[in-house]
Amino acid sequence: MAKKDKKELPLEERIYNSCNKLRGTIEPSEYKHVVLGLIFLKFANDKFEERKIEIINEGNEKYIEMEPFYTQNNVFYLDTISRWSHIVENSKQDDIALIIDTAFSNIERNNKSLRGALPKNYFSRLNLEKTKLASLLDTINGVDTLIDQEQDVIGRVYEYFLQRFAISESSGKGKGEFYTPKSTVNLIAELIEPYKGIIYDPCCGTGGMFVQSLKFINKHQGNQKEVSVYGQENTDTTYKLAKMNLAIRGIKANLGDERADTFSNDQFKDLKADFIIANPPFNLKDWRGENELLDDPRWQGYAVPPVSNANYGWILHMVSKLSENGIAGFILANGALGSDGDEYKIRKKLIENDLIESIIIIPRDTFYHTDISVTLWIVNKNKKQRASSINKDSKQYRNRSGEILFMDLRRWGSEFDKKYIELTKNEIKKVALNLHNWQQSDFKSTYKDIPEYCYSAGFEELKANNFSLVPSKYIEFIDQDNEIDFDSEMQRIQENFKELLREERASQEQLINAFKVLGYEV
Repeated sequence: MAKKDKKELPLEERIYNSCNKLRGTIEPSEYKHVVLGLIFLKFANDKFEERKIEIINEGNEKYIEMEPFYTQNNVFYLDTISRWSHIVENSKQDDIALIIDTAFSNIERNNKSLRGALPKNYFSRLNLEKTKLASLLDTINGVDTLIDQEQDVIGRVYEYFLQRFAISESSGKGKGEFYTPKSTVNLIAELIEPYKGIIYDPCCGTGGMFVQSLKFINKHQGNQKEVSVYGQENTDTTYKLAKMNLAIRGIKANLGDERADTFSNDQFKDLKADFIIANPPFNLKDWRGENELLDDPRWQGYAVPPVSNANYGWILHMVSKLSENGIAGFILANGALGSDGDEYKIRKKLIENDLIESIIIIPRDTFYHTDISVTLWIVNKNKKQRASSINKDSKQYRNRSGEILFMDLRRWGSEFDKKYIELTKNEIKKVALNLHNWQQSDFKSTYKDIPEYCYSAGFEELKANNFSLVPSKYIEFIDQDNEIDFDSEMQRIQENFKELLREERASQEQLINAFKVLGYEV
């Protein structure tokens, strides 16, 4: 009988299992830095080798060692000692750490977009055991970083390591920061359609939002050159990872001169973005001092967001950054939908100012290491009637003043790797079409309220519900219990119970008879 093939572990688990061999050599909090640095080198090499094959197929084999033939396609040219093959060939040498550090140094020196992003003498300082480092290199050598062109490999692995160790440093779980899954970013992109203009993320993490947004543009035959990318990140290591992640993909982005806190050191004070796409830290506490930022222009016309929770600080920051026709899609914890105090005052004013376009509850277990229920907000600076040409499509937007579209996707999605829920491509397409139909002038023939899915609420309804944005206050939910014939159902349950008792008595009689046959007194 043939031996059954053992199912291959997911990418993240394979890397973790190999990296875990370093236990006792370095602190677990260092694992992600070791792994992501090596994945970057492998990623850079895979892109380099892919481009080399293209050059050969183009009939230019004699130019495969000429740098311009790579850089013109936004691919890093790697000198011989910076290539992954050189690292792997020398993985068992005593100076392997120095070889890796040299590769980092050469790549950064030759590529301006990576200045200040790559580790310096990091592996030499760690003093890792040679055999354990060699084992980790062997594992990463088996990873094809280009196999899933839609996936943000660096973001995925980063999030997985946060989940495994529940890291409490400023970039970790304790601050409520989570890598946004691909399907959720794709949903936001399909809803707001960032084809051209300025895209901004005020808390960009490892840059995954930008990666997926630009893939959306390419997928829809848009022009990446018509997009400018701006982002800000507070955590030093994550800021560097973002620069690495974007540079390796040829994405030119302005992430500010340094890592910085968006609230206390906004590096883009005058920026007006056409699109904002973000996943701010959930329910961030003590984000400002009690007497700090009280007169900040970002809250002008609104109450000051409370120190106890930054959710509405993020919302007002993003609203202040939107251009005249700007639109934002961002994720927040559900608590922001119906909170009271100063948050209520801000939410009421946002609704009165007609800035909220849609509120969408997305499935639980969407994120790697939290089952928190979250909401996707769509904020739009211009809900008036107008014509808009996006890419090759011309849209006629109707006047949606005073209206908000609510959608509930809690029962949607399918399980991925038994770890989290992902919306399918067809589901994402359906939700985006629903919003776009609702927005346009012919919506009466293309959109309708659907129980347990969507509802278009007017201002008076919002006012009657005390300006709550909790979708269940507006979307009709069918009481399944009202459809049950309780008399018939009770009779069925009783008959089933009687049958179970009969089977139990018969089973006991058989057991007693068996004991008697064996000579036991019962």
